[in-house]
Amino acid sequence: MMRNRSRRRGGRRSARAVALPVAAVVAAAGIAAGTWALFFDSSGEKTEAVTINCPDVANILTDVPVAARQAVDMSVALLNEQLNTAVTQLDQARAAGVQGGNDALLADLERQRRQTLGTMSAAITQAAGRPGSQAGGLEKMASCAFKRQAVDSSGQSVSALAGRDGKGNRGRNANGGNGGNGDGADSGLSRRDFADITKVDPNVEKPRQQRNGSAGLFVSQCGRNENGHFNSDNVIVAPGVGNGAHHMHDYVGNLSTDADSDLDSLKASGTTCADGDRSAHYWPVLRLLDGSRERDAAAPGGGRDKNVGKILTPSSVTLLYQGSAVSKVTAMPQDMRLITGDAKAFTNGQKDARASWSCTGFENRELKTKYPICPQGSQVVRSLEFPDCWDGRNTDSANHRTHVAFSDDNGACKKGFRAIPQLTQRLTYDVPANSFFAIDSFPEQRHKPVTDHGDFINVMNPNQANQAANCINSGQQCRN
Repeated sequence: MMRNRSRRRGGRRSARAVALPVAAVVAAAGIAAGTWALFFDSSGEKTEAVTINCPDVANILTDVPVAARQAVDMSVALLNEQLNTAVTQLDQARAAGVQGGNDALLADLERQRRQTLGTMSAAITQAAGRPGSQAGGLEKMASCAFKRQAVDSSGQSVSALAGRDGKGNRGRNANGGNGGNGDGADSGLSRRDFADITKVDPNVEKPRQQRNGSAGLFVSQCGRNENGHFNSDNVIVAPGVGNGAHHMHDYVGNLSTDADSDLDSLKASGTTCADGDRSAHYWPVLRLLDGSRERDAAAPGGGRDKNVGKILTPSSVTLLYQGSAVSKVTAMPQDMRLITGDAKAFTNGQKDARASWSCTGFENRELKTKYPICPQGSQVVRSLEFPDCWDGRNTDSANHRTHVAFSDDNGACKKGFRAIPQLTQRLTYDVPANSFFAIDSFPEQRHKPVTDHGDFINVMNPNQANQAANCINSGQQCRN
C-alpha cells in the first residue's frame, strides 16, 4: 500500500494535506531527466557532480509564534518544492549536454525564494505583533549556490551498475525488462559512497554507567511494516502538506499516520504495536538499486522525486528505549515529537547528522557518511538514535529540535534539561551480495547516507509511558 490516508474525524484541525503547485518543467525532447547533475569524460565515468545548496531556513527557526507555525510550515514546504523544481531543471540541462552552472536558473530560484521568505516573515511578524529578530533576516537567505563534488575516475556511478550482478552482467527487472530504472535517472552515488565494514576500525564508545544511572531498557514491538504503510508525507516537519518529504517513508506503529494526523486522530487509530501503543515511528525507505520499477515509480515521493528501485522490507525493527548513565529518566509526555538526523546534511553539513550504519557482527564499528559493505551472512544495520534530554515543558518546538537535546559524552543533560528514555530505531536488512542500495532523500541530497533520519510521535498513554520509565529506572529489561 503506497498511500495510507486516514479518515477525517471530529476535532481535527481544518487544514488538510495539499499538494503544493509545481512549476512547469520543460525537458528536451527525447531526453530523460537524470537524478545527479554530472560531467562525464570520454569513458562515460563521473568526473564532477553538482547539486544546489540553499540555506535551510527551517533549521534556524527557533522562535516562531504558535499562531504562525502553520503558515511557516507551508512556506517551508513551498521552498522545498521550488528547490526540487530547480534541481530537476538542472539535471535535465546536464542530461542534454549543457556544461557548467546555469546562473539564470539560480537567479529565478532566488526570486521565488525571496517572495516565499517574505510571506513567511510577514506571518511571523503579524503573529508576534512586532518584527521578530529571525523574521527580519529571512529574506537574506534567498540566494543559493551550486555545490560541486569532485569524483575521481574510480568513483564509477552506481546508476551505471544498477541491474548488474557483482561481475557486471546485466540482469532482468521484476517486470521482465532489462535492468536499469528506465527513466535515465542516476542515483547520485558512486563506489566511494560505500565502505567495507571489515576495514573500519572500532569506533563506538558509550558513557560509563554511574551509580545513580538508569540501566534498564524497554522494547516496543511494532512489527516491520508488513502491512505496507508508506507515504511521502512528514506530519512533524510539514503538517498538512501532501508529499512534504519528497521521499517515501516506512511506518510502524500507528496505522493512520500521514500529513493530516494530529493527536486525536492518532489516539483513535489502530496500531501494529503490542499493548495498544499507538505511537508513530517512521524513516526513509531503503531501496535496492537493482534496476527494477517499484509501484511508486511514477508517484510523488517515488520516481517523480528521483527515488527509484525496489523498496526493501527490514528483516527486523527494534524500537529500544534506554536509560541515562548518570540519572533516572522522566516518562515522555504524550504527543512528544522527536526527530533525529538531518535530511539535508549533504548540503547543511554534519552538525545534526546522527544516524549510523553498520553490519551485524560488527556493531562496534559505525559509519555516518558511507553505506556499509557487509561480509557474507551479515546484515546491513541502520541505527537512528534520538535525543535523550527534554526541557520539561514543550512537546515540540519551531525547528523540532530545541525542546530536546542530546546528553554530553558523559551522559549528562545540559542545565535546564532532564533525562528521558532514549529511543533508538534499529533496522536490519538482508541485502543481496554485490548489490548497491540507498535511502530515499530530497532530490538535491542525492541519497547520501549522511542524510538518514528518523521521526517519532509518542502516543503512549500516561500509564504506558510510566511503565516504560519505571522499568528503565529499576534496571529491568521489559517488552510491551
